Amino acid sequence: MKAIVSWFGSWSMLAKHFLFLSLATVVLLGGLAWLNLREAENVFRKQVVMDSQIIIDRTNLYMNAYLDNVQNILMLISTRDDLLDDGKEKEASEVLRNYANKNSTLYKNMYLVREDGHVITNSQTTFDIIGNPHIQSLLEKAKQTYGMFITEPYQSPMSGKTVAFVLPLDSSSTKAFKGIAVVEIDLVQLTNMLAQFMNTKNQTFAIITNKKNVVQLFDATLPLSAYRLIPYNTSVFPPELDTGFVDQIADLPVGASEMPGPEGDLVAVKAGMNKLGWYFIAFYENSYFYQNIQSLYRNFSTAALFWIVIILASTYMISRYITMPVRTLVAKMDRVRDVDVQHTIHVTGSDEIGRLARSYNAMMERIHNLLQETREAEQRKKQFELKMLQSQIAPHFLYNTLACISSLAKQHKIQEVRETIKALVGLLSFSFDKSSEFVTLDEELEGLRMYAYIQQIRYGDKFTMAIEAAPETAKLRILKLTLQPLVENAIFHGLVPLKRPGSIRIRTKCVKQMLVVTIRDDGMGMNADQLDSLFAERSKAPSKHRFTGIGVMNVHDRIGLHFGPEYGLSIFSRPGVGTLIRIELPAVEHTP
Repeated sequence: MKAIVSWFGSWSMLAKHFLFLSLATVVLLGGLAWLNLREAENVFRKQVVMDSQIIIDRTNLYMNAYLDNVQNILMLISTRDDLLDDGKEKEASEVLRNYANKNSTLYKNMYLVREDGHVITNSQTTFDIIGNPHIQSLLEKAKQTYGMFITEPYQSPMSGKTVAFVLPLDSSSTKAFKGIAVVEIDLVQLTNMLAQFMNTKNQTFAIITNKKNVVQLFDATLPLSAYRLIPYNTSVFPPELDTGFVDQIADLPVGASEMPGPEGDLVAVKAGMNKLGWYFIAFYENSYFYQNIQSLYRNFSTAALFWIVIILASTYMISRYITMPVRTLVAKMDRVRDVDVQHTIHVTGSDEIGRLARSYNAMMERIHNLLQETREAEQRKKQFELKMLQSQIAPHFLYNTLACISSLAKQHKIQEVRETIKALVGLLSFSFDKSSEFVTLDEELEGLRMYAYIQQIRYGDKFTMAIEAAPETAKLRILKLTLQPLVENAIFHGLVPLKRPGSIRIRTKCVKQMLVVTIRDDGMGMNADQLDSLFAERSKAPSKHRFTGIGVMNVHDRIGLHFGPEYGLSIFSRPGVGTLIRIELPAVEHTP
């Protein structure tokens, strides 16, 4: 025995590696072949389930797109809150009719409902005759709900079985509740669209809400055999899914599950809840997964035999030609100590080892470049932070503000004096706070309001500012003094030179894990040359009229340094129309 061990120990690493890989390949592939011959049915089953999940995910994307289309229509209608005014009934009905005609495959009926209960619809004559008792309950619910909501399926006299999308409408001037916009969708069209690729001999589907209500409708044009897989109550027309079966599928976990059906066991694949608040479930006959398995057995057996031969040959070739190049590569990598000095490998081959050597050279070059870029970025970051600390408050801004306070005091406008001093103190406190460069969006907006109040005291009714902040953005993180320089730029360069009052509108929202802030003014706007000059402002001395020394492109650079080059500002402007600035930041909650 000792002689055998000694003899084996005298083998080279190459021979030992070859023997090990050869034996391991035979054992592993032999075992895998035996296991797969026994479990081929499960492999096929999993593949079909995976394919069905892909189809379901695409169906959910379609339904989410459906929701987006409805939301877009409701948002368009929300911009016309004047349609709810007295005397606008005919125009409102015509607008709804145009929307409904252009989207006839999506919507059944559309309504505008005033706060007093008066209803305007795209089919006014029909509504006046048969009415819709659900509209008033939707109006009452909307008064207690913030934002758009989607109802459970109900029977509408005008639309049949439907689901309503409801959006409260506020007055654009007073922000008071003015009424609602309602869209009743066409569930027949929705069901037929999905049935085209989900209703087959071996599969069907169901759509339920999170409150266990069935969304899809029975299509009377299809033969009854199309509905044999799941139980329908045929004592009513149109037939409806059995309530006990609905309770069963509602309690199913997301993913694939087995359950009994009217004609045998079923495999149910349930998707997660989509943006509509609905669950999509696909059903497959269990026997469907066991068809044509024999051919799979033969194919796998043949492939396994050839695979074993190929692996044995490949193992020898890889063991023969990879050892020396790998040793060379390892020796070079062991020499890497100082990354400032590039250690490269001389490449002669074009095989995998040659590509690996080239990748190593490219990696070392990239590391070297990244180190240089990181050092430069850190230096720039320190310069920006130093600039912020050194130019927090411009003396000219304080002088103008104090002059305004003095003027108000001389006019005995005590309340205005108090409010202006309060805004100035709050703004200075916000600016001088060195505890963190980051604040919540709420805090940034509050500082912006104080700044805008001071400027409105100075310029009177020269401009107005409106802020529409989505609630989910309130606690998100933002760099301090990100918005103030942009609003300041809009006031001094866009609105003050005008001979008419102007406005600034600020909106915040979350889009795909990203915080988006838009600042729009209706001021003088800029041409292409003026836009280009913004990018050169880094090298210019800051204007003495600014609150700080931070300019528009300084804001863009700060965002890029802290969050990455994929975030920052996008600026759009037209002379005589105004300017729009879009700010994109990662949607991360601020932690003090």
